[in-house]
Amino acid sequence: MISADVARRTLQRRLSTLIEQKRILSEGEGRAIQYRISPNIVGTVDFAQGTTSAQGTGETYIPTSHEGEEIKTYVRQPRHQRKPVSYKNEFLEQYHPNQTTYLPESLRTQLHSLGRSPAEHTPAGTFARDILNRLLIDLSWASSMLEGNTYSRLDTERLIEFGQAAEGKNALETQMILNHKSAIEYLVHDTEHASVTPETIIALHAFLSDGLMPDPLTCGRIRNRPVEIGGSVYLPIAMPQRLEELFVIVLGMAAEIQDPFEQSFFLMVHLPYLQPFEDVNKRVSRLAANIPLIQHNLCPLSFIDVPQQAYVDAVLGVYELNRVELLRDVFVWAYERSCQQYVAVQQQLVPPDTFRLRYRKELTETVREIVRGGQPADETAIRSTLPKSVAQEDQSRFVTLAIEEFKTLHSGNAIRFGLRPLEFAAWEEKYRT
Repeated sequence: MISADVARRTLQRRLSTLIEQKRILSEGEGRAIQYRISPNIVGTVDFAQGTTSAQGTGETYIPTSHEGEEIKTYVRQPRHQRKPVSYKNEFLEQYHPNQTTYLPESLRTQLHSLGRSPAEHTPAGTFARDILNRLLIDLSWASSMLEGNTYSRLDTERLIEFGQAAEGKNALETQMILNHKSAIEYLVHDTEHASVTPETIIALHAFLSDGLMPDPLTCGRIRNRPVEIGGSVYLPIAMPQRLEELFVIVLGMAAEIQDPFEQSFFLMVHLPYLQPFEDVNKRVSRLAANIPLIQHNLCPLSFIDVPQQAYVDAVLGVYELNRVELLRDVFVWAYERSCQQYVAVQQQLVPPDTFRLRYRKELTETVREIVRGGQPADETAIRSTLPKSVAQEDQSRFVTLAIEEFKTLHSGNAIRFGLRPLEFAAWEEKYRT
């Protein structure tokens, strides 16, 4: 309680100061006036006199622009006070790739500076592979948490690294985490195939929705029935044919966007707005937003520490107002936070082996052919399967590299070479027992 010894004028002056600082908000007038903590304040607000103090805890949020605040104010109104809306074609039609931009040039320049990695001049996906273990945990945990998943980061780490499901957690929560892991591995390991195409987005949905859809047939398929969005007055498109047409158009437009950050944000805006799948649309958009970042060897977007309510408000702003400013606030804050997380990881990275990078494809072909052919991993077998693209002067070094690769090959990383578990197990039993 507030001390009764505080003079009324002193208390009023302190309250006025806090209102000016936007740390608290006032409602009503006269004796009916009430004070509450500003939703943008995190932590505690103290009124103290002597040894007595009063504390109030505010909502965790992110710094928002003036436009973002307008959107938040609107979507925070009770549902019955917001105007029902349907999908608007003009929202998409008004966007012209590489002419229209949701992210101003100055902001894109800032993001490029933040996201630059040591692997920027190496083949696509190199940086993501270098930090894959950390990315699997961070992105799987943070993206799942935005869906209400109660796994902690430590729980997620144990599940991903050791296969240990957390006690007392719903099986669907465990499945959600593992689905993220599979989808991220698909993007990082198959960067030649993982691009901004309808096929890739459908594949992401198949990974992310596995075991979570009421009807298993809807996993990896464009929806053919209407959907509603809980807590929103937005009604997505219901006609399956029109939905499929727009799905192709949206991804065609996204593929044309040259700047990776603009492309990333465009996917975060228009995939959830279209709602191409019966469920899991936002999860698909969050991982899809990482495709251009992975391809350009930029720091990935892990969504670490993003407040769930801020993200929900931002998406509702797109749904109901066709306004992107609050989602842009979330995107930029989340990316800055992600970059901070990976600074230490970048500093610890070993400089890439340029020889290995140059012959990455040939090394994959050689390892795969030897395992599938049931051959021993020795110099004779490797030389007999040498791809023609390995230069004569590089062949001895390539053989040495391949032998070293086999020494570290195990069931957990054999997938990097496109090997199925049974294929590797059969080869391992033959040559390592």
